[in-house]
Amino acid sequence: MLMVRGAARVEVFTGTHRRRRWSPEQKAAIVAESFETSVGEAAGRHGVSRAQLFNWRREARDGDDPVSFARVAAEPPAFAAPIGPATSIEILTADILVRIRSGADPALVSAIVGALRSAAP
Repeated sequence: MLMVRGAARVEVFTGTHRRRRWSPEQKAAIVAESFETSVGEAAGRHGVSRAQLFNWRREARDGDDPVSFARVAAEPPAFAAPIGPATSIEILTADILVRIRSGADPALVSAIVGALRSAAP
């Protein structure tokens, strides 16, 4: 007689299991919340898997969803305080080296960068 070993564990699912449907507005609200907190927190709070939430974020970014986010471009500040101990910034192009000391006039720095860009091939 041939003996077949059975499964060591059996799971029984009870109840009705159905896919949930999220309106575009609900998705947008959950995606927005995930940017304010984190993907893990927002997913846990709404009972959505993190993978699903990352998919919704990608769809919102790429515009695949009717409710999407607009791209925003921010202008850099006119003057930013130096970061760390650096006392100067060096810009090296093909044959030009420019050293800009900490505290330089922001308008002058912008003019230098603009001149280098316009001279670039």
